[in-house]
Order: sequence, then C-alpha cells, then structure tokens
Amino acid sequence: MAQRVFIKVVGFSDEERHALNTVFRLSEQCLTMYQLWTPVAPEPPRVALLDGQSWEARVEAESPLHRDLRLLWVGANPPATIWRAFPRPLPWPDVIEALDQMFAPEAGIDVDLAQGPDSVMSQKQALIISANRDQRLYLRARLALARLTLADEAETGAQALELARGKKYDLALVDCSLPDIDAWALLRQLRQGPHAIVHVAMTQAERSVPERLRAWLGGADALLENPPHPGRLDAWLSRIELGPAS
Repeated sequence: MAQRVFIKVVGFSDEERHALNTVFRLSEQCLTMYQLWTPVAPEPPRVALLDGQSWEARVEAESPLHRDLRLLWVGANPPATIWRAFPRPLPWPDVIEALDQMFAPEAGIDVDLAQGPDSVMSQKQALIISANRDQRLYLRARLALARLTLADEAETGAQALELARGKKYDLALVDCSLPDIDAWALLRQLRQGPHAIVHVAMTQAERSVPERLRAWLGGADALLENPPHPGRLDAWLSRIELGPAS
C-alpha cells in the first residue's frame, strides 16, 4: 500500500534544499512518498537528514530524543549514532536508494484495482509502446488486472504515432528503449495534437534522480522500472482520474 514518510532536514544550502524539494515532489509518483517534516505535520518524522557542515546537525545526532529516528549524515566525520553517511556533493540516487531500502513495499504487494466488470477503467483505451514482445505482454496483463482490457500495441514510435492519429487514447505506457525514435520526443508528440494522450508513463532501466527529473520536466506522469514493479504500476493507474469514457 502507498505510504508517506516524513523526513526532518537539518542544515543544507538553498541549492541543496531546492534539489531536495524536487526529489520529494518526484516521490509522489511512487508508492513510498517522502515529504519534508515540519512541526505542524500530522505525524512525527521517521528519518532525519543531517548536514554535517551545520552545528545543529551534531546536536540533533547526539540528542536522546532521536533514538527512534534513522539518521542520514551528509559530510565528513559522522557521529557513531548515524545509520548511513554520504559524501559531498550530495549523491541523491544513493540517498533515495537508502530510503527505499527502509520503506519501499515488498515486491509482492500490489494495489487492488479490481472494481468489477463495470469499472470505469474497463471503458478506457490504452496504448502500449515497446519493441520487446514480452514487455508488451506483461503490461497488457497488468492492465487487464486493473480491468483495463482495451489496449493496442506498437513496436516502434512510428507505429505508435500512426495509432495515436487515428484513435483517442486515455493513457500510454512508453518504453524508453525504442529503436526508431527518441522516447522523450515521442512523449512530446503523444501529449500534443487533437488526440493528445493525457496520461503517459515511461519505463526505463535507469531511474536515477536526474532521469526522474527529466521525465517530470518532459511531461510524463511517472518513470517506472523496466519492467515496471507491479505495485508502482498499479499505484500509477489508481491515481489516474476516473472520468466518463471517451
């Protein structure tokens, strides 16, 4: 199931804080969502991210009030109470990986999207774009579990654009490893025109923070693993606003 993890942040420059806020926004696409903790948050923090260049960080690390917190230290000379330490410049992919190791759902956990044969999802049209036949079959099966059975397949970007010109799709799943077109250029074309596809998720083997940021700036709803983790794919589908069938 989806969960929200509040993180207490101590120190860091304005630039690092900006990057951190971007990471938090990108995590909204995932089952485990990270959010900056403030005193008015509805629950206590579960993690503290401490800037080793800040004097407050060492005070926080040594405070007995934080015995139940996982402490992440950025910089040299971490105290003994630290769970994980990271060097500068701040390696955001490593930080996110450490957080996911603590909080990410187990691989077998899926979001229940079964809504019966008359589900609104059963009336939506999907476009699956991948050169890999096994990938297309897997995605079609996952969509079917969400009661979304109206799905067309394309092996290339050219086929996808041809299909999109003739039919209005509600969502698309795009493999970034297409042989004939840059997937990000394809994304832009799918999101434009008279039959623009509103909901598009990309699948890519590399899901580093820069790539997630690129997907977000490019207009993708989500950047998923390749093949997508079942729970994360189902979570994306569950967030798609259910409106009247096209």
